[in-house]
Amino acid sequence: MKKIITYSLVGLFILVMSCNKDIIESNSDYPELAPATQDINGGDWKPFIVSSSAGFAMPAPEAVNSSSYQEELKELKTLSSNITSEQRKIIDYWKVGSVLRWNEIMRQLVAKHNVPPYQNEDGTYPVPSAANPFSYPEFPFSNPPYAARAYAYLSLAQYDALIHAWKYKTQYNRPAPYKTDPSIEVSVTKNELPSYPSEDAVVSGASFELMKLLFPADIDYIKEMAEQEKTYRLWSGANVKSDLAAGDSLGRWVARQVIQRAKTDGMGVAGGNPAIWTKLEADCIAKGETPWISLETPKRPPMLPLFGNVKPLLFDPAIIASLRPGPPPSATSPQMRKELDEVLDFTSNPTKERMRIVNFWADGVATYTPVGHWNAIASDDFVNMQLSEIRWARNYALLNSSLMDAAIICWNTKYFYFNARPCQLDPRIKTLTGVPNFPAYISGHSTFSAAAATILGYLAPERSADYTMMATEASNSRMYGGIHYRADCEVGLQTGQKIGNLAIDRAKTDGSN
Repeated sequence: MKKIITYSLVGLFILVMSCNKDIIESNSDYPELAPATQDINGGDWKPFIVSSSAGFAMPAPEAVNSSSYQEELKELKTLSSNITSEQRKIIDYWKVGSVLRWNEIMRQLVAKHNVPPYQNEDGTYPVPSAANPFSYPEFPFSNPPYAARAYAYLSLAQYDALIHAWKYKTQYNRPAPYKTDPSIEVSVTKNELPSYPSEDAVVSGASFELMKLLFPADIDYIKEMAEQEKTYRLWSGANVKSDLAAGDSLGRWVARQVIQRAKTDGMGVAGGNPAIWTKLEADCIAKGETPWISLETPKRPPMLPLFGNVKPLLFDPAIIASLRPGPPPSATSPQMRKELDEVLDFTSNPTKERMRIVNFWADGVATYTPVGHWNAIASDDFVNMQLSEIRWARNYALLNSSLMDAAIICWNTKYFYFNARPCQLDPRIKTLTGVPNFPAYISGHSTFSAAAATILGYLAPERSADYTMMATEASNSRMYGGIHYRADCEVGLQTGQKIGNLAIDRAKTDGSN
């Protein structure tokens, strides 16, 4: 059974074991969070899902001159003045920013669980069960569509929770403990942001609720990290316990509202059933085309064929069909022969540079998927922008909502046309990377990458050309590796850009500019 095997070195890195492969993703070189502005108007920004906190009762904090608050300050002073070396490591880990760290943790868990189940003795394949997550295969199989949705819901819960936290911060305006008692030793950068409720506790609570649903087999680890985040605020002298209790409660409440949305978005039936799988193939044949087939032995059921019907975040489900691109070249057309010959040439004559590109963008089994790859790219760039926690959350929410919706349109297109992979139509093509277990048109890498590059180019315009170049390279990697045709990639880029532009439309009207 796969296990997360180390907690004690979290201040340096987190080691996650998956299929005997060490995955070390935590970046200890990130600078401490030091926002250029605290975005104090963040409480007026537009949430994605939880538009009102009317159903939540946030108690007014005790006055700073009350006896109970003075006792909290006394306790905080004791905790922050007796820090051990291990506590210092944990402070150093979390002080780079809680939203960033939870994004890293999500990437680690996605990579750990991005492993297709091995077949049963009778040639069938077991399906991970959320009701029994510890049995083989562990729940979930965090393939690209599952991962895209997971990143999105985590980001949205954090963002919506922080919007409500900022409302309460400005409403109650309780100063940070070190403002009331300057003798408190503080191990993080001081700021002018009101301390009640604690933003770290809000993110911790929201993240715990979401991630225990998404990765139930890792609940002990997730709980450990959530508790660490809250405790480091005490050790660092940044928050008293009542700040943390209020934030944790608010974060959990918002997350539960997001979870209600997730439970009704259609993901539960995205795997389909044998009758649906057979009909997809028959419909393709009825059009006179060559249907996709699993190239694994034994044949594996198609990956989440109904994910294209999951409820999107940035647009009405009613327009999914209008966003779906037109058909690929016919399997027997001269255009398809031309594209097959191109793929054959790429795979028969690999160059060092093309193989670098194939390997860099592979994002296959036991990785954090293409969606995680773009989150990692974004994280490194967001660090340089000196963002507040709420703007970190907004940026991830925009990025990951576009990536989830890109996955929905991409999967809808794949299973609508159900077209074969290049090596299925021309057995001379020997792929240079793993062959995904779903139809070819359109390319997921291309769709994800264009969506990410488009919204990131809006958020960091000075990097826009670089993102476009990276998206093109990611797209080309799938042709170089022999698993996609040119039409798959070019149309995928066009489709992803449309989704990215929808995220930009939302960003322009969310009140944060």
